[in-house]
Amino acid sequence: MLSAGLAVAQVDYSQYVNPFIGSEGPFPGLAFGGGDIFVGAALPFGVTKVGIDTYEDNATFSTLNGGYTPQGRVTAISMMHESGTGGAPKYGIIPQMPLTTLEGVDVLDNTTYWQRRIGQDTARVGYFATQLESGVGVQLSAGRHSGIMNYDFPTGGEKHILVDLSHYLPSETGGSGNQAYVGGAIDLQPGGKLYTGYTTVGGGWSESAPMTVYVCGEFEKAPDQANTFTGRLTDPIQRYHTWSNGPVPQAVFGNLSEVSGPLNNRVGALFTWSNASVSHVRSRVGISLISADKACDFKNKEIGSWNLNDTVDAAVQEWNADVFSKIQVPTDSSQNRTNLVLLYSSLYFMHLMPSDRTGENPLWSNEEPSWDDFYTLWDIFRCTTSLYHLIQPERYVSMIRALIDIWRWEGFMPDGRSGNYNGLVQGGSNADNVLADAYVKNLPGINWTEAYQAMLTDAEIVPYNTFSFTDFTASVKEGRGALYDWIPLGYVSSDRSTRPISRSVEYALNDFSLSQVARGVAPNDTQKYLRRSAQWQNIWAHNVTHKNFTGFLAPRLSNGIFNTSGYNPAICGGCEWSAISYEGTPFEYSFTIPHDMQTLIQFMGGPVEFERRLDYIFLPNTSEQNLGANGAGITTLMNIGNEPDFATPYQYNYLNKQYKSVQQSRSLANTYFHDAPYGVPGNSDAGALNSWLIWQMLGLYPVVTQPVYLVESPWFSDINMTINGNDTLSITATGLDNANSYYVQSVKVNGQQWSKNWLEHSDVMVKGGTIEFELGSEPKMWESGDVPPSPGHLIL
Repeated sequence: MLSAGLAVAQVDYSQYVNPFIGSEGPFPGLAFGGGDIFVGAALPFGVTKVGIDTYEDNATFSTLNGGYTPQGRVTAISMMHESGTGGAPKYGIIPQMPLTTLEGVDVLDNTTYWQRRIGQDTARVGYFATQLESGVGVQLSAGRHSGIMNYDFPTGGEKHILVDLSHYLPSETGGSGNQAYVGGAIDLQPGGKLYTGYTTVGGGWSESAPMTVYVCGEFEKAPDQANTFTGRLTDPIQRYHTWSNGPVPQAVFGNLSEVSGPLNNRVGALFTWSNASVSHVRSRVGISLISADKACDFKNKEIGSWNLNDTVDAAVQEWNADVFSKIQVPTDSSQNRTNLVLLYSSLYFMHLMPSDRTGENPLWSNEEPSWDDFYTLWDIFRCTTSLYHLIQPERYVSMIRALIDIWRWEGFMPDGRSGNYNGLVQGGSNADNVLADAYVKNLPGINWTEAYQAMLTDAEIVPYNTFSFTDFTASVKEGRGALYDWIPLGYVSSDRSTRPISRSVEYALNDFSLSQVARGVAPNDTQKYLRRSAQWQNIWAHNVTHKNFTGFLAPRLSNGIFNTSGYNPAICGGCEWSAISYEGTPFEYSFTIPHDMQTLIQFMGGPVEFERRLDYIFLPNTSEQNLGANGAGITTLMNIGNEPDFATPYQYNYLNKQYKSVQQSRSLANTYFHDAPYGVPGNSDAGALNSWLIWQMLGLYPVVTQPVYLVESPWFSDINMTINGNDTLSITATGLDNANSYYVQSVKVNGQQWSKNWLEHSDVMVKGGTIEFELGSEPKMWESGDVPPSPGHLIL
């Protein structure tokens, strides 16, 4: 057995991280793949993610949130990115761009200096390198609010660094999803070695108000020439195309300072090294949301030397100590290296977001933590936050306190948030689920009275409608936009609201979350919200039949009549904002009632019919809906690339047929997750898909809003998890062969024979403990105890 704490010094787990997993698509032979992940340098939950911004020609995704595309031309090296998110781009701000000539370059038209890459990009934890077609080699690393860039120029040629503070990642669709540059300023210190300034950019997927980010940049060697520039910014989208409306605007070069002014002019600076003996240009950059002085402090404190390797080494040390060592498995030569890469790469991706901006909140000042880039809780509430609870307890407390603080100052907790702005809400108010999950597992350090007040706001207050282009019918900024249906009707109607089926299901779980916290904080409210958590039953059409199955969630009009004429629960009309369900069909959502599986199984016709329906969704060619980037090419109704289906493969546990859960979930993992650029089945969604895989490899799966974990089958013979700061959960497996022998034959928990296919949080997750699996090659119904609980069981 591994010795907890010893392996940290002995093993560099970062060697098993492949930062390119999910960076490309499509999946070979299928029309999906590519996780939209950030490829570059970052620290766990860091504010900066330093990487290249690219524009991909002739692709359905010209730009992505992570900035990186496999063949795209480099438009800049910038300091801030999201990771794994599929919405309209956010950030790609505070840039630099190395140039070897100014011939043909117009600093107001960045299409004139885009650069293709040659050779293979290189990435590892804390490090990224690429080679531009101009001959410039680029190496990057990052601190928490800072970055270091090394530029190796061809000997004897021109050497320029362009800083365009109006740069951002564009959205090709425009509209409310496009970012907008509002203004900026730049100041050069005498000699040009140091520059400070700011950029203000709004919009993006969160449709946010403008956010200002300050910059402090420094070069190791002073340039021979440095000039600021300014010029008129026309249509922001045009920056990424040829100019079409008359003459190209001309830049005006100044001296030491430029401000964008009332016309929102673009501002920047051009730095030139004319000395032929200089071929290496090094730069350190800090950023802050408070001031340029703080940005300079971050630069100086976090990037302490001009040796890029020092920053890389510090990053590797932090990732190993704070993240990778939390889950230790054998790494000797007998181990399957692919599984090691999948485990530690998944841990890496799920720690890139959200961003810990404590001390960097420009909106209000207090002693509470500040976090941003929850993009989104809709993605990560299902199984990512449950893992944070165990292996990042202090940071998880900090996250939750930040969510409550946002409610305290802005009126609502976010479901999505980036750019210091709530938005967007895809379904329910899923911060409620996060808080309830933490509450029932006794997470310390939270004011649960205030937490419950924040949840009550979600449950009772209809948020102001911002009339977003995304959905005009109700608020998508925060809260539950369809409460005007949910409270008086008991469901979300299909004639007055969008996404009525998925929102009804999600609102039900949100209200169950309130009932869980109310048990201890406001007992008189418990039954009210427990009853509301059963309102999903109000859109259950018992007489709808499809593919020889009877009983489905179905659209219901505000007058109470089911609108089932021509209704097909396997079709959703695109599964987007204006559809009847979001990123999943009603057939799939009909399985997503984790708080009352007992009633769900009864509504589907009992255990035998429920099992038959579960079996069906895993069959090839059962999918009837083209989901585009959210699962196109997957031929089964079961779509592990979309979060609503995350728990579905494990529902055989509720029939005491755990072996089928193991069989189906392992098949999904082996089919769709790989150590390859196409290695996730769709957007990784801020690490949500990656955390699903981690739980799969641990042999457990959390039931959100409940202190319950379903028992599955581990992928390693010896796992040591550091939980709650300094306790150890040991998971061992005898008889394991990942190719042939992985069915559970028996389980012991804390040395005692275990007859249930589920655990409670208190069994092994509080003080630590042991789970011992005996595995074999033959499926076995080994469990004889009660099925997992349905604490929300109530039939209306």
